[in-house]
Amino acid sequence: MNDIVKLQVPIEAHGEQLNGLTLRRPTVTEVRAIKALPYRIGKDEEVSLDMDVAAKYIAVCAGIPPSSVNQLDLADLNTLSWEIAGFFMTAASVKSPT
Repeated sequence: MNDIVKLQVPIEAHGEQLNGLTLRRPTVTEVRAIKALPYRIGKDEEVSLDMDVAAKYIAVCAGIPPSSVNQLDLADLNTLSWEIAGFFMTAASVKSPT
């Protein structure tokens, strides 16, 4: 399942203006290639984002270049980063046989 995130401030990617991004779950192959999770869990079990890693996942999972990720408004970057982290915290939906 893909999540559509409306951007508060549009960005440009692939020569066009985008007002929202469609995020898909990263694959295991992509996670292994990035070699890190988009968050850290501290000693007191508090969760914090790793923004460098989250930005890599945003580029991959939204299908936009890293230069477009750099155009994101800080509020949009935060929202997208937590959406990415959420993929790691919940299992994918299982399709029921038809």
